[in-house]
Parts: sequence; structure tokens; C-alpha cells
Amino acid sequence: MSREETEDTTKYKVVVNHEEQYSIWPMDRENAPGWADVGKSGLKAECLSYIKEVWTDMRPLSLRKQMEQNA
Repeated sequence: MSREETEDTTKYKVVVNHEEQYSIWPMDRENAPGWADVGKSGLKAECLSYIKEVWTDMRPLSLRKQMEQNA
């Protein structure tokens, strides 16, 4: 098998949930319940690079809020 035959050419979109956690989802599929588009799409590597850039705090939103209240 050549590299072209095994290369992932699927188009993905970046999605986010209510806890501000990011993931990727195939463009041709409906989002899983609770996930919304963020407006970024492309090849897998492009989407993952975007997530790495914007998702700088991996803690769920509810935990961040709780920690702010306790501070």
C-alpha cells in the first residue's frame, strides 16, 4: 500500500462542548449531542493544531469556576 492510499484525507471540523473541551468530528456527520461547531475545519492535522493553539487550559469549565470561587 502506498502512502497516498493510507493517508487520511477526511475533512474534519473542530467542536466544543459546554465544558469548553475540544474535539474533532468528520465534516459529513452530524455533531454528537452536546457538541457545537467552533468554525474551524480542514484536515486532521490542521484541526488538531488549532485545538493545541486555543485549548490552553485543559480543566473543564465547571472545575475552573469552582476553583475561582474557592480562591
